[in-house]
Amino acid sequence: MASKTYFKHVPDFDYVSRLPNSKLINDYVKTKNLFKRVKLSDEIFGDLTLFSKYTIKSQERPDSVAYKVYEDSNLDWLVMLSNNIINLQTEWPMDQVSYDNYLMNKYSSYENMYGVHHYETIEVLDTNKNIILPKGLEVPQDFSITYFDNGVEKIATNVTGEVSNLVYEDQIQEKKRSIYLLRSDYISLILNEIGQLMPYKEGSTQYVGRSLVRGDNIRLYQ
Repeated sequence: MASKTYFKHVPDFDYVSRLPNSKLINDYVKTKNLFKRVKLSDEIFGDLTLFSKYTIKSQERPDSVAYKVYEDSNLDWLVMLSNNIINLQTEWPMDQVSYDNYLMNKYSSYENMYGVHHYETIEVLDTNKNIILPKGLEVPQDFSITYFDNGVEKIATNVTGEVSNLVYEDQIQEKKRSIYLLRSDYISLILNEIGQLMPYKEGSTQYVGRSLVRGDNIRLYQ
């Protein structure tokens, strides 16, 4: 089976050496091409039967989730790839201490923290229990709606509720906690797909081999 460590699949990139002890004009340094990324195909990503829902607990990181679910912390990249997470700092929920510090730094005081961020609609039903106005739409505080109920025109007022800054931030964190994880039975499917997508294609820019491209040496043209 292909390696489960993500960077084993990342191809290399040769760039011109800028080290002080580099004596040759064509010295290169080989490194992993961190700009080479893959994403799950639409066929895989769109098939929810391949995934299961998971709620991130406090203090959990991608590696700890991978160990808990797959018994392999090296599959932390799969946790992120399954949810299109690129920036762990902004797309992963914070631990409680970091979250508390974030709130205080952003809002400065508890008073500001409990201030109004925006207003949202409450649910409005007609006499037949049909939904006229769904809950959770962001609207102005004085929002109202006119509708017909059994042929009678009505106006619904007082249909908004305030959402505090704290509730707004909590909702963002809760949304980040809800993720999808690829089922263990399909890990080999993803590894095979990465094995096909990661290598460079012959004829591509700066192509040297399937696992290596080389940057232009501008010093050779000066």
